[in-house]
Amino acid sequence: MKIDQIQHLSQKIKSNIQQVIVGKNDTIDLLLVALISSGHVLLEDVPGTGKTLMAKTLAKSLSSKFKRIQFTPDLLPSDVTGINFYSQQKGEFEFREGPIFSNILLADEINRATPRTQSSLLEAMEERQVTVDGETRKLLAPFLVIATQNPVESQGTFPLPEAQLDRFLLKINIGYPTKEEGISILKRFKEKNPLENIQQVLSSEEIIEMQQLYSQVMVSEDILSYMMDIIEQTRSHSDLALGVSPRGSQALLKAVQVYALIQGREFVIPDDVKAMVKPVLAHRLVLNQRIGTKQNQAHDILAKILNEVQVPTEEELAKEWNEK
Repeated sequence: MKIDQIQHLSQKIKSNIQQVIVGKNDTIDLLLVALISSGHVLLEDVPGTGKTLMAKTLAKSLSSKFKRIQFTPDLLPSDVTGINFYSQQKGEFEFREGPIFSNILLADEINRATPRTQSSLLEAMEERQVTVDGETRKLLAPFLVIATQNPVESQGTFPLPEAQLDRFLLKINIGYPTKEEGISILKRFKEKNPLENIQQVLSSEEIIEMQQLYSQVMVSEDILSYMMDIIEQTRSHSDLALGVSPRGSQALLKAVQVYALIQGREFVIPDDVKAMVKPVLAHRLVLNQRIGTKQNQAHDILAKILNEVQVPTEEELAKEWNEK
């Protein structure tokens, strides 16, 4: 596979998803960014906005193993990772795989499970493996976690800690459809669910190839400096208790490289960075308690930082490419 084929293949997936999902092109692009960069996604929005449907449509577009876990307060870590049980027939212990042994795992309403159960995903999301009773088992490749949560209800939920949030490459808010999109949704779902007609358009092998190629996208020194200027601002901002970690900066680099690819470019421009800053960085910020927890406050802070940080000019970027 060549690097210029990634845009074509990602467009095939996007067109397939658009047979079910009306609008939300930016959200679909972000899902593709996570898939190709081997990241994980947290979909946060009110019930009924299509979070679960979008995850199912993506999974059905790929010839991969899909599992869904409905997170509840009584869910145990072993219900996620699997368990060793004694087989009377064989007279020995056997390992029964949990749903985490899949290519795409939908963790539905993840914040309804206890912190102990939530933490069962940490090793899997970061290291692509799980350890049960001292034995480590590798997960399938590719491996993508799509978690959903409802930001409105607080009763009976357990907010994800910073360490868990940091494992997600992207946090996406889907939002309500426009009036025109709402009419299209009603027409599309009037007779039957279009998800039933979705066909597989990409194999797991092709996804793995894409994941191995995106790092070849060129990122200039000026772009790297621009990214780090943004990240440094989060670390010194008066309204933030914690800024972006080195893991967050690496996540931003991966995201902008893939985003550039699916836009049809083999090099990163400042607009790619601007498009990825909020979904990649906002959930990694910890606000000062004195400023409260107003919704989208982290997004507002990042918007101000983007306005303040100097953007590399086309002349500077062209000069650097010419020198190379």
